[in-house]
Parts: sequence; C-alpha cells; structure tokens
Amino acid sequence: MTFEPESLGQSRSDLAQALRSERKRAGLTQTRLAQRANMSQTKISNIEARKLTPTIVDVELIVDALGADGPVATQMLALARAANTEWQDDWASQRRGLDKKQNELARLEVVTAEFRFFLPTMITGLLATPDYVRASLSRNSGDMSRTVAKKLERQQILMDPSKHFTFLLTEQAVRWPLASPIAMAMQLDRLVSVSRIPNVRLGVIPLDIVGPVSETPLSVFTVYDRRMVQVETHTGALILRDHRDVSTYREDFERYESHAVFGEACRSLLDDWASAFTRQRK
Repeated sequence: MTFEPESLGQSRSDLAQALRSERKRAGLTQTRLAQRANMSQTKISNIEARKLTPTIVDVELIVDALGADGPVATQMLALARAANTEWQDDWASQRRGLDKKQNELARLEVVTAEFRFFLPTMITGLLATPDYVRASLSRNSGDMSRTVAKKLERQQILMDPSKHFTFLLTEQAVRWPLASPIAMAMQLDRLVSVSRIPNVRLGVIPLDIVGPVSETPLSVFTVYDRRMVQVETHTGALILRDHRDVSTYREDFERYESHAVFGEACRSLLDDWASAFTRQRK
C-alpha cells in the first residue's frame, strides 16, 4: 500500500465512517458489536466518533465480529493501517516553531518507560552538548535559543530511574565533525558521562564491525515502548503505530545491537576518538 502524506489524516475519518456504516449494514448496535468483538461499548463509540484511533488488531476484531470479508474487509484494514501512520514534515514544524516540537517530544517522553534510539548519522538531542545542539540547528533560520533551551531541558528525563534508555550510535554518527574539534571532543566526553547513568545503556557500532548487507543501517529511528516508532528522514518524520511495524523495528534494533560495544569497551573508543579531535586543534 502506498501512503500519500496528505491523505493520512483523512484516513482516520474514512475508517470511522466505514466501520460505522458496516455496523449499521449488519444491523448491530454498538453494544452488540462490542460484545461480539470483546470490547467495551465506550471504545466502539469513541472509534466511530474519531475520538480513538483503533489499532490494526482492533479493526481485525471488529471486522470479524461484523462478518465482513472480501473487498470490504480489505478496505477497512487498509484504512486502519493508514490511520496508524502519521507524517510530520519539517516545514510544518518550522512554521509552528521548532520549540513546539520539543514540547511534543517532552510529553511523549513522560508517558514512555522504555526507549530505543538508533542513531546512524548524528547524535540525538538527549545526548548533546549545547555547542552540538546549536551546530545541529545551524541550517535553520531565525532565533533558535528557545529550541536549544528546550532540547537541553529534555535531557533531565535521563535521570528518571523509572525510565530505561538504550542508545545505539554508529562510529560515523559519533565522529562526524558537526562542530569544531574542541566542541566534538567535549561532546564525546559527554557521551562517556551519560554511559555511566545506571538506567542508560549506550553502545557504539565501530566501522570495522561489518554485518550482512541486509543489516545496513538505513535511517534514524526511535522506538517508544511497544507503542510507537518514529522514523526520521531528511524532510520529516514518519510515525508508525501498527504493532507489526513496531515489532519489525524492535527486531532491527536487536540486530544492530548485536554489533555494538558497550561499557568500558565503548568508553575506551569514545576516549580515543575524543583525543583525536583534541589533537586536531593543536
């Protein structure tokens, strides 16, 4: 199925309407459908009113309860997959203000217990020094001071013992000279410090550890619990909530994780690379 970014929001409305119409065609009340699908009547009502986006599993249960099959079932499942996919383009974020995006991420982080960050291109804001954050925003126009402050403020979540973080960075991401040599050396020192936080697991995949071609890193992504994946591109981010997508990215993460070094071996590499940056300024 091909997704058109501008159509993803409409799919939620189309799905709600399709489910409501099919229920009425089947001659079922919301209460009767809820009983058949092993759901609450309130959940059925909220789905049809677009107050709740159903998961793929929810829609599969409803379709079975309705006795729908063939093209009707195929259409509703396709709508469900689209409804669980969201596109956030960078231009819209810039128009709203990049600091607003930081607020959204902060709210998401509050309700998430387990994080998996795969970082093949650059260091994420939760791990970044102020100089690195400013350098990462240099291509954006206007005053970025509020966005920088919000990014740094979000780092406090790392100290919450109820949260668990795994960061996987490629050597390229760590050593890419986004800032000055001294700023990069300080950034790598920051990674060493973060790696010692008890609830943080930070690993690096060295370039001399080559896996199969099928495991070639393709994009930055973050897995939030088992609920959601955010896949970043050069022009925006794709939000995936389908459990099959989430499971696939978790499996990808585990494969990449098997090539990473952690603990003292990781810190030794980071120290060596920091020293190399320090030598460059002499």
